[in-house]
Amino acid sequence: MFFLLKVMLSGLMIALASSVAKRYPAAGALIASLPLVSIFGMLWLWQETHDAERMQAHVFATFWYVLPSLPMFLLIPWAMKHGMAFYPALLGGCCLTFGLYMATMGVLRWFGYSL
Repeated sequence: MFFLLKVMLSGLMIALASSVAKRYPAAGALIASLPLVSIFGMLWLWQETHDAERMQAHVFATFWYVLPSLPMFLLIPWAMKHGMAFYPALLGGCCLTFGLYMATMGVLRWFGYSL
């Protein structure tokens, strides 16, 4: 039952962001940019485990995974502005993000951190 509640609330936020964006792109972007997935993830993890050490590791990793995902939000509109169709631009953004995830994990490992 708790799983269904998680699915419904999480899906509702995605649906809300896309529905608002149809009429007000900036407002939809604001909703999408809120760290709601992260907050929901923390709430669900805490509710299910009450494990402070696991929560600390989750939040730490979330921070480091957010940073390499940000350039995707610059690449996609840039690529589309220069004539690339949406799906190839999205794929390029996802590939860039994946590469930056790998680089981030490598750099952090070099400094003694493991995600």
